[in-house]
Amino acid sequence: MNAKLTLSIDQFVIEEAKKYAKSSGKSLSSIVEEYLKSLTQSEKSSEKKATLKIVRELKGSVKLPKDFTSYKEILQDALVEKYLGK
Repeated sequence: MNAKLTLSIDQFVIEEAKKYAKSSGKSLSSIVEEYLKSLTQSEKSSEKKATLKIVRELKGSVKLPKDFTSYKEILQDALVEKYLGK
């Protein structure tokens, strides 16, 4: 869904932006929209990178038991015990 947005921008910047849009075969609106999307995408990317950094730092800090097989098996055993009482 498209919505209108009113901006206050220096006249010279508007004229130059219109020239750029025309030379690139795009509308000024699409260029502004792409730019705003890139800002939000890079912010999300930065958040993701920060999360990955934390995960990398924590890697190896938890020691698994020697008899550990898989999380899936542990979950399955817990569910069997919970619901079947075995």
